[in-house]
Amino acid sequence: MALMNGGLNLPSTESAIYHRQTVIPSASRPAFLRISAVIDPKNESTASKTPPAAAAAATKPAGASSVKSRWSPETWKAKTALQQPEYPDRTELDSVLKTIEAFPPIVFAGEARLLEERLGQAAKGEAFLLQGGDCAESFKEFNANNIRDTFRIILQMGAVLMFGGQVPVIKVGRMAGQFAKPRSDSFEERDGVKLPSYRGDNINGDAFDAKSRIPDPQRMVSAYCQSAATLNLLRAFATGGYAAMQRVTQWNLDFSEHSEQGDRYRELANRVDEALGFMHAAGLTLDHPIMQTTDFWTSHECLLLPYEQSLTRLDSTSGLYYDCSAHMVWVGERTRQLDGAHVEFLRGIANPLGIKVSNKMDPVELVKLIEILNPENKPGRITIITRMGAENMRVKLPHLIRAVRGAGQVVTWVSDPMHGNTIKAPCGLKTRPFDSILAEVRAFFDVHDQEGSHPGGIHLEMTGQNVTECIGGSRTVTFDDLGSRYHTHCDPRLNASQSLELAFVIAERLRKRRIKSQQAFAV
Repeated sequence: MALMNGGLNLPSTESAIYHRQTVIPSASRPAFLRISAVIDPKNESTASKTPPAAAAAATKPAGASSVKSRWSPETWKAKTALQQPEYPDRTELDSVLKTIEAFPPIVFAGEARLLEERLGQAAKGEAFLLQGGDCAESFKEFNANNIRDTFRIILQMGAVLMFGGQVPVIKVGRMAGQFAKPRSDSFEERDGVKLPSYRGDNINGDAFDAKSRIPDPQRMVSAYCQSAATLNLLRAFATGGYAAMQRVTQWNLDFSEHSEQGDRYRELANRVDEALGFMHAAGLTLDHPIMQTTDFWTSHECLLLPYEQSLTRLDSTSGLYYDCSAHMVWVGERTRQLDGAHVEFLRGIANPLGIKVSNKMDPVELVKLIEILNPENKPGRITIITRMGAENMRVKLPHLIRAVRGAGQVVTWVSDPMHGNTIKAPCGLKTRPFDSILAEVRAFFDVHDQEGSHPGGIHLEMTGQNVTECIGGSRTVTFDDLGSRYHTHCDPRLNASQSLELAFVIAERLRKRRIKSQQAFAV
């Protein structure tokens, strides 16, 4: 399985999936990014294995300064780990984990550090995070066209947001590893038959039969291979010319081309194209990497801890551990207990971290959680992803912002308008009303305007496919339409048209904030 450059070796610096387009001024950008090696601390040679526990036990997490905070990739095992499957064959599980430990990392430490730097800019209002992708990736729907279409809609949304906000857009996919899903119930019952819940393709199957629902550790190997292949293709799209700004007019998806949002995007793309023509006429080169490539990072929920541990590596440059399954990982609403295994694991890795926060979050608890995960208060380390519905957002979010600000903590505030707006349709399918999603996004911006803080980004479950899973939008999807193209394996996703429509709404809010800021500065 080729990770990059056609092989399993560490990539050259030129193959890294970075977008030099909107993030760093050319004067301050290094010509190449140094990719850190992964080493075995015993012999200092390039290696893929996680260092032995004895050596790891002496390693402190970023920011740790006392014996109490000593950490290793295995210390989470002494804590209560929720949402973990029960594998019937421990011997097979151990064998699979050792196999994955020997695999090359999927991502590299230098890439994760660059993402952290960008997220630090978003915390100050100098960039905007666009994070999106599948609710849960599946083995059955794994193909190049689906990956391309999701990547393409993210490119389109990024162009809209960047044009409106005039700030760099940090593009992060819920891709190349977003398999595992937390469940509210360990079992599912249908027609009197009770079976273990489906927990994601990297754990068990979604077919409702006893065999499919048995957790199978071999699925982790399949998930690794699919993640590596997905990232390999994303790297090719991002650096091989597909994402060049000169192609901005060609990114429209076929089924959205003649829609209202497609027309709006085409108009914007033509304006960008005219600006590029002006630059070319003025003698500014368009073949610079800034114009030819795009930054793209990957992320997923840190849920299946044995898998995450098996891909944790020691970075030779910084001496820190990184979870090399993704550039960024987040802890979910169900697994963010202060004394839980997930928080224990996450506090020791140096990746940028997300924290999903609902209206149930106590402000004092949030401050304590941030302190555990980011004791050095490093900008870009923590992204707070709020998911609570529009009304709760207006009531609860101000208290969270004030508590975090009062503690002097630096975080990036991001809105997830999906999870707080799930309802059941009359037909029994889960859906999300587009109007409710819009309302939560508007509430998010309103609260930050009110509090004088920075709305740092948006986190969406979305797809480039023409699905009918969320109702509403300008190309109105009704309850009756849900059954026609309802393909999700878990929660309903925005389709391409709805995603683009939302991007235009956000871009307008960013534009207004920019104009207001410029006016205040002029005074």
